[in-house]
Amino acid sequence: MTLSDLVQLRRARDLMDREYAEPLDVPALARAAHMSPGHFSRSFRAAFGETPYSYLMTRRIERAKALLRRGDLSVTEVCFAVGCTSLGSFSSRFTELVGESPSAYRARPHEQGAAIPACVAKIFTRPVRNAEPLENGAAAGSEEPVTNGEARRAPRP
Repeated sequence: MTLSDLVQLRRARDLMDREYAEPLDVPALARAAHMSPGHFSRSFRAAFGETPYSYLMTRRIERAKALLRRGDLSVTEVCFAVGCTSLGSFSSRFTELVGESPSAYRARPHEQGAAIPACVAKIFTRPVRNAEPLENGAAAGSEEPVTNGEARRAPRP
């Protein structure tokens, strides 16, 4: 993969970060990266370790978690606000990545106004793909408990 390809892939990834709520598909993202859809999908996965769709859905679920923590929107409103068009698919993907349903996540108390910078909070609340929750609240390979109230998950062996 050339440096030029990486620059173009980054451009498409930045587009997903900015426009996550828009209807983005592989052909549109490939056009942004000036690649064919097949080459784009293969190159994106090789560069970032996940498919473009998985990356986009992770961004959407990340944003959905923030909106659900606010508590002023229903799960359906959050679903559409982050660019999902099917409540069932949104709920399934949310549950897969977060470990609980959007309704359960919204109903659970969350620390509001904590003195934790948003960039740090984002690291601990980012959905983790293909992982199982840890029972004692510790991160995999760590003796430290997770202190933000959310169980971190370790990758499956």
